[in-house]
Amino acid sequence: MMRIVAASSAAAATVAAGLLAVSLGFAQKMPWQTGDSADDSHQSVHFLYPEQVTVTAKKESVVDLHFKINPGMHINSHEPREKSFIPTQLMVIEPPGLTIGPVEFPAGTDYALAAMPNDKLSVYTGEFVIHAHIHAAAGEHLLEGVLRYQACDTNSCYPPRKAPVAVDVIAK
Repeated sequence: MMRIVAASSAAAATVAAGLLAVSLGFAQKMPWQTGDSADDSHQSVHFLYPEQVTVTAKKESVVDLHFKINPGMHINSHEPREKSFIPTQLMVIEPPGLTIGPVEFPAGTDYALAAMPNDKLSVYTGEFVIHAHIHAAAGEHLLEGVLRYQACDTNSCYPPRKAPVAVDVIAK
């Protein structure tokens, strides 16, 4: 329980108004607290393509998911060298009739910060491709999910974000 002690009723009203504003701010989740994107312009990683693929029904197929990282940024690979670093992850929703098999991430690239040239990080920069193995029943399916990542520049790392991924899968 919080107790307010003030010298006058005007001061008490000011303190109460301030506490109310702060408590309302804590009650509302902001985009960086949820990992959701309020606006795509703040994304450091973007899903490029494919928007649609055609595969053979009931046979394993590989869908190559292409992503691009904004210039000047890097993201941790799916296997960062430091346990405390946040790995890049692909999280998908399997619709009925579509299963996701193994997902293959590229190897990370060595990267050293100017402040710590001897400590090599495992990161992605530029464009990269994730290979998703799928099995699909005949018909149309929507493969959707998010790429969860933590982006950094040479000075700072930013809160984790989620880049949306959506691919129409047509199985014949």
